[in-house]
Amino acid sequence: MPLLTLVVMAAALAWPSAASAQIYAWRDAGGTLVLSDRRLDPGATTYSVPDTPAFRTTRPAAPDATREAFEPLVQAHATQQGIRPDLVRAVIQVESGFNARATSPKGAMGLMQLMPATARELGVRNPYDAAENIRGGTTYLRQLLDRYEGNEELALAAYNAGSDAVDRHGGRVPPYQETRAYVRKVGAAADLERPAGSPALAKRVIYKRIEIVDGRPVAHYTTERPATGSYEIVQR
Repeated sequence: MPLLTLVVMAAALAWPSAASAQIYAWRDAGGTLVLSDRRLDPGATTYSVPDTPAFRTTRPAAPDATREAFEPLVQAHATQQGIRPDLVRAVIQVESGFNARATSPKGAMGLMQLMPATARELGVRNPYDAAENIRGGTTYLRQLLDRYEGNEELALAAYNAGSDAVDRHGGRVPPYQETRAYVRKVGAAADLERPAGSPALAKRVIYKRIEIVDGRPVAHYTTERPATGSYEIVQR
């Protein structure tokens, strides 16, 4: 398999794509090629990419079985906090790639990447315990959603950059490249819900469905996935 194909496959496995994403690559001490969407410290934790021994990434590629193992916790805590499971699942994907042992260069821990101070405030004793981490992360996300009146974009921006940063910028997503990219990635994975008038950082999915009326095909467009019949995604 060509080298370029392997690189693309490794990157695709490691994190969700974003239209403006920048991929950084470097060689570690052992000569292995490391891929990341962030310019990280040299000591950043990296993970092997399955079936590509010459490559490592800063995001683990979680197999379906791993995701499924955490699904009951996602459903339970999302329901308890009144949050869409899709949103919680997307945060976990972007934050840790479903790696319960993940630690960021800044010290964020576990599935939902809780900072030590935040974990203490939320009563999370072991951030690497999946149940505790998701409980704490969803509680924190609920607090942010309440603070910003259900605006998921602002809640996610605060989750990434801190609520002080959002407030300093007039209750808008801060103009930080990392934060805006984070909101786009989570939004793409969770079909982010935005109140009317909110800046369009994450494009919504548009579904096209064809209905036969009087023998003629008539196209219908909606942002809600059709419950029955075939459809086509025409914009993301």
